[in-house]
Amino acid sequence: MSSWLIWGSFLGFLGLLLFLDLGVLHRGRPEVSTREAACWTAVWAGVAAAFGFLLLAWRGPQHAGEFAAGYLIELSLSVDNVLILAVLVERLGVPETLRHRLLFLGVAGAIVFRLGFILAGAALLERFEWVAYIFGAVLLVTAARLLVHRESPDRGTESRLVRSARRTARLHPGFAGGHLLVRVDGRLAATQLLVALVLIEMTDLLFAVDSVPAVFSVTGDAFVAFTSNALAILGLRSLFFLVAGASARFRHLRPALVVLIALVGVKMMISGVVQVPTWVSLSVIVLTIGAGVGLSLPGASRPAEGLPAAPPTKQK
Repeated sequence: MSSWLIWGSFLGFLGLLLFLDLGVLHRGRPEVSTREAACWTAVWAGVAAAFGFLLLAWRGPQHAGEFAAGYLIELSLSVDNVLILAVLVERLGVPETLRHRLLFLGVAGAIVFRLGFILAGAALLERFEWVAYIFGAVLLVTAARLLVHRESPDRGTESRLVRSARRTARLHPGFAGGHLLVRVDGRLAATQLLVALVLIEMTDLLFAVDSVPAVFSVTGDAFVAFTSNALAILGLRSLFFLVAGASARFRHLRPALVVLIALVGVKMMISGVVQVPTWVSLSVIVLTIGAGVGLSLPGASRPAEGLPAAPPTKQK
């Protein structure tokens, strides 16, 4: 495992990026156009690529390849996450001017959760080799579940959350200008933005059950696993504004993700017997996702069967 200085430096780098994103570059202009989202998606991909080259020079091609594979896995699995987030944000009625702030807070929380999960997973794998079989089994079960059930966001999830929150806490009926808590009659009350944030974090926790074992299928290094996950998550906000309205149209992307999850699950199950080279894993990831996108292009004008239509992004 890397030294605390290296970990601290990377976490400081993440904090600086988040501060620049919300506190400087998007200050006073929270709405994000599709063109701007495309530019930011390219920027975050460039940051990840630059870090990959840094790993190449610092630790060599093995770790750089593992980082690239982990980043692509997390980015691929984020497609479903983006679609579900788009539907939830629309159903909760989050104003467009608050969506970037909401996703910013969601990303910050997701990075913290992933750090804890990855450190715990790395410790378990280092001490108990059989945990790899559990991770592999989780991925295979997930692939089977996605294959059998074309899942969509539960339409009652957010309403159940709101009803539960009303029974246990004071709720403000609106978004209160982007505040998470406000005072009502001298007492603190949670706003609808806080409810939306909690729901987003709960959604990410569910996705972490898949993505964390998946990244450990290509690397056993906790630092590489976390950096690849964190940098992929950083691009999740711009990806939301870029593809939320179009991701459901890629009809074969969901089956490609099912195949990818199943393959990495099998890789973990056989890791004690067969060591798959990193370049093979990376090639399989690229080919699988590329095939899903490529096969979807001829029918991209039709929404994917069984998936809810995502809300259109605002054009400027």
